[in-house]
Amino acid sequence: MNSRKSNFEKFLEQDKPIILDGGLGSELNDRGYDISTPLWSAGLLIDSPQAIIDAHRAYLDAGAQCITSASYQASITGFATIGLSPEQAKELFIKSVDLAKSAVDEFLKQNPDCGYQPLVAASIGPYGAFVADGSEYSGDYGVDNATLLEFHRQRLIWLDAAGADVLACETIPSIQEAVVLSQLLEQVNTPAWLSFSCQDERLLNDGNTLRQAVALFEHHPRVLAIGVNCTAPQFIQSLIGEIKSASWDRAIVVYPNSGGHYDADDKVWHGIETPLECAAAARSWYEAGAKIIGGCCRMGPAHIREMARESGAKLQ
Repeated sequence: MNSRKSNFEKFLEQDKPIILDGGLGSELNDRGYDISTPLWSAGLLIDSPQAIIDAHRAYLDAGAQCITSASYQASITGFATIGLSPEQAKELFIKSVDLAKSAVDEFLKQNPDCGYQPLVAASIGPYGAFVADGSEYSGDYGVDNATLLEFHRQRLIWLDAAGADVLACETIPSIQEAVVLSQLLEQVNTPAWLSFSCQDERLLNDGNTLRQAVALFEHHPRVLAIGVNCTAPQFIQSLIGEIKSASWDRAIVVYPNSGGHYDADDKVWHGIETPLECAAAARSWYEAGAKIIGGCCRMGPAHIREMARESGAKLQ
């Protein structure tokens, strides 16, 4: 990473929260698109790229200052199952970032006085998302580190070169996967954040403590923010405390799901939090120490709009 500060670092220095988008896949689903395939929202990179841009725009218009690319569930192996070569897969990884950039460009053209350049985060989902069996909610993969290294390495290389503002390693459920990503992220040039999925107010989904996971990145040269996502909102306040207790002195990122339960067999979320409840919670998370705040599954533009309004981060 060169000595010149990135757009992401400049945002981190501002004395106010950074508002993230919400769930891209769930927003596309709400718009009538089928995301039930193993590729999830990444499948629309091929068939419906404009739908992805439109979903990004909905979040930007709601006040999100950072949008996340449609690459969460993308993988070389996953694209191969529909007959795509590694070179074609590479093009789609890059396309996911390009579509987010296009949404930002459109937003800035229509809002030239907004006062900020929205960030694009390149989404890197866990191995369990590729398996598509719900194992990202348990961390019980049954594979060795070499398998995880092979899975993550090439897509990290491609997304690192795609021109995103930050690499977002998301929904990481286990210490094992965190160790692998820690090694790989030392080799990238783009700043990164890493967010874990947790089962309660203290433990990762694999049963290890969040504090143990945070300690892996204490002096990491690329990871500028640590946090939690796709975790029930009632646990976020305590988890922020756990991160701080691990002597983490950089940014904290939180973007919980709606508080519902995901049924991996039916691929359906059960439960929802109202936008106003999320807004009040976002304020409390910021006051507790979170710098980057948004939503995950079943958190849509309405939730983000209220979060932005409550935090005062949206510039009119």
